[in-house]
Amino acid sequence: MRNERILVVDDDRNICELIRLYLEKEGFSVVLAYDGQAAIDLFKENTPSVVLLDVMLPKMDGFQVCREIRRISNIPIIMLTAKGETFDKVLGLELGADDYMVKPFENKELVARIKAVLRRYDPKDNSDKEIVYPNIVINLSNYELKINGKNIDIPPKELELLYFLATNPNKVFTREQLLETVWGFDYFGDSRTVDVHVKRLREKLELAGEDQSWQLKTVWGVGYKFEVK
Repeated sequence: MRNERILVVDDDRNICELIRLYLEKEGFSVVLAYDGQAAIDLFKENTPSVVLLDVMLPKMDGFQVCREIRRISNIPIIMLTAKGETFDKVLGLELGADDYMVKPFENKELVARIKAVLRRYDPKDNSDKEIVYPNIVINLSNYELKINGKNIDIPPKELELLYFLATNPNKVFTREQLLETVWGFDYFGDSRTVDVHVKRLREKLELAGEDQSWQLKTVWGVGYKFEVK
């Protein structure tokens, strides 16, 4: 373990303390925040490796915190919440969260997910990662998407998914393969996570117009591919 720093954000101090004790036992260093504003302040002060972020928080809820962090950083975010509704999961993922855990959860599963997002996130491994097709530039070095020369706002995980598909043109991937490759582990949740991200990607890619030599395409009964003509 490289003593990665984890920012744990939850208004329940007992839960924070239990998570802290377990993560420190696993070799992580831990910073605690009990409300949304404190989470933003501590994030800027400490630059954690991963953020564990509860949804129901005082001052600023977890979705707002996630949005604020994504404006300044691509650090992995795992949402922690007692809410298990699909709407909450989808909203967190759309805002840029990397994973979503519903309370109560097993500590071993939490550690597994932290290690998984850490494996996926390596800022030193993003140099010169750019792929270009007509009217679109996907740059993983600085997490930028340009369509028709215009910068498009896009959550990190959507960009990673698009980059992966675009670097493997015309190859079909199942949802499970995409979850394992892009999210970096055997996903514990719902494979509809991929569908959510593809839906949002298509809304952005429509800005390029219909007559393109490439297309993010559904292969019914199988999965998705980035089709290049």
